[in-house]
Amino acid sequence: MAAALRSSALRAPTRASRPARSAVRVAAAAGRPTWLPNLNPPAHLKGEMAGDFGFDPLGLGADPARLKWFAEAEKTNGRWAMMAVVGILGTELLGVQPSWWEAGGKDYGVPMGPLTAMEFLIMGFLETKRYQGFKETGSSGLINQFPFDPAGMYSKDMAVKEVKNGRLAMVAFVGFAVQALASRTGPIEGLTKHLSNPGYNITYTLTHLQDVNTY
Repeated sequence: MAAALRSSALRAPTRASRPARSAVRVAAAAGRPTWLPNLNPPAHLKGEMAGDFGFDPLGLGADPARLKWFAEAEKTNGRWAMMAVVGILGTELLGVQPSWWEAGGKDYGVPMGPLTAMEFLIMGFLETKRYQGFKETGSSGLINQFPFDPAGMYSKDMAVKEVKNGRLAMVAFVGFAVQALASRTGPIEGLTKHLSNPGYNITYTLTHLQDVNTY
């Protein structure tokens, strides 16, 4: 009987400590910025990575190894999106033709076979080196430079800004694509037309999508 009481007494603090540890985790989560106010982020998102605001509704990053690779993939896609958005806006401002969604069908005087082979060789080499460097160093880079920072601008604050701007650019590119599909206009032309009569343009586009797509 005495032994059972001593065993129960030893286990009691362990049970009592569980709510305390949970409270500490909740308090720590409340002290970090999240994508939704007062959100308790998933346990595997600890706020240690650049741009980690606790958003992972599908739990895709529960595996630590996959989480690092997903974060790298997000940065890579964000960088491509930032370059795409700058290129789309720049060519429209400069009046370059054809439009960005038609540029892929233009004849540039290079046969498709050699062009495709060149792209496979160049992009294959760059992506292979990037993957090898990431596996060895855990950071992004170019060829043999990891991290790639020729201007010496890297910092934790800049890393967060890069992720934020990359996410914004990805959303913007999706918007550009939907706009081009629906109205056959570039982002600047579409914005100018929209601001001229917002109510009418929204109503007309939504009710005449089939007509708009024939332009």
